[in-house]
Amino acid sequence: MEISGGITASLAGRYASALYDLANEQNFVSAVEADFEKLSAAVRESGDLAALIRNPQITRGDAGKAIDAVAGLLALSPLTRNFLGVLAQNRRLASLPDVARAFATIAAAMRGEVTAEVTTAHPLDDSQLAALAEKLKLREGREVKLKTTVDPEILGGLVVRIGSQMIDSSIRTRLNSLAQAMKA
Repeated sequence: MEISGGITASLAGRYASALYDLANEQNFVSAVEADFEKLSAAVRESGDLAALIRNPQITRGDAGKAIDAVAGLLALSPLTRNFLGVLAQNRRLASLPDVARAFATIAAAMRGEVTAEVTTAHPLDDSQLAALAEKLKLREGREVKLKTTVDPEILGGLVVRIGSQMIDSSIRTRLNSLAQAMKA
């Protein structure tokens, strides 16, 4: 499976691609993906951790020690811990969220999957998620992994984003379209 040139052309994409190659050689791709999910959640939930990875005044050594301590607390795999040390040493910890996204994209592409970001007004049950995944699989011609979020502001319907494509069948968008049509 070919990976988009846009991903590997970026700085984060180059780091993610190199990490993917190492993880693939060692059969650690799923472990690294799980590590990045834990790490991304920790960065979102901890303002201190988010500040740490973005602070240019922290020395390489201190950043390396701090991120290694976080990796230890999160029980990350040795490969991921070493990779985080490389990012700290190269002063690239600020790129960590982008590297995590690029790694997930590369890993999914190599498995022949595509990720669909689905936004709904209310949570979908398992049967609805399965039906949606099946319809998207038929449309895309490959496995589709759903990543769901709930946003009551769309009022109803759903918004599906696959790569740069967006399918917007939300009630909010329909009402806005109707309002625009009535103004004309």
